[in-house]
Amino acid sequence: MKKIAMIPARIGATRFPRKLMQLLGGKTVILRTYESTVNTGVFDEVIVVTDSDEIFQEITGNGGKAVMSLKEHESGSDRIAEAVKDMDVDIVVNVQGDEPFAQREALEKLLAEFEGEAGKKVQVASLMQELKDAKSVADPNYVKVAVDLNFNSLMFSRSPIPYHRDKNVTPIYYEHIGIYAFRKEALLQFTSWPMTPLEAAEKVECLRYLEHGIPLKMVVTEYMGVEIDTAEDLVKAEAFLKANS
Repeated sequence: MKKIAMIPARIGATRFPRKLMQLLGGKTVILRTYESTVNTGVFDEVIVVTDSDEIFQEITGNGGKAVMSLKEHESGSDRIAEAVKDMDVDIVVNVQGDEPFAQREALEKLLAEFEGEAGKKVQVASLMQELKDAKSVADPNYVKVAVDLNFNSLMFSRSPIPYHRDKNVTPIYYEHIGIYAFRKEALLQFTSWPMTPLEAAEKVECLRYLEHGIPLKMVVTEYMGVEIDTAEDLVKAEAFLKANS
């Protein structure tokens, strides 16, 4: 199977404008994301797909691969689908541009879900990590995911799920990490559907798969670093980078 990573990268961001061009340890966030993804060594190719000339130049000017989107898109998946439509590829991994700490082990586990007989049934897979901090569980910037006993996604939400009604039970809360993989055909099918009601309400694009009856196979991983959604996250990322350098 040919496996590629695509990094959707738009210059605008509601919560933190121009976050991908912010400096993190002397390099922009988007360049760090690209380099960390390449350095995992698990992909045949890594490409940034962007609507920004500035981001395009940042990547190509540093020896990386990037393509420009031809039109506006509602989601990162839509942006990626446009880029891979005519490419010869089997598995496409969406690495969010604000995830600068990609790690080999987690990505290998994600790609392994598509292997063997059982893997033939998997259309979409994604990563999640356990959330143990109550403040993070309540924070809408952290997308939570509930899974069934086979780790297939049941629901994604910015609200805490499950609701902790019975105080004698200790629920496990999982954060959806913005790195997920799809078979090319599933991705192209996704882009043929209009935005769905839950997706529109939550602004969580993978809900579109659930609303069409396609679960995501979820893979538990250890801490992936810091997803940069806010200026405070950038400060956390700086601290994480220094602690792991």
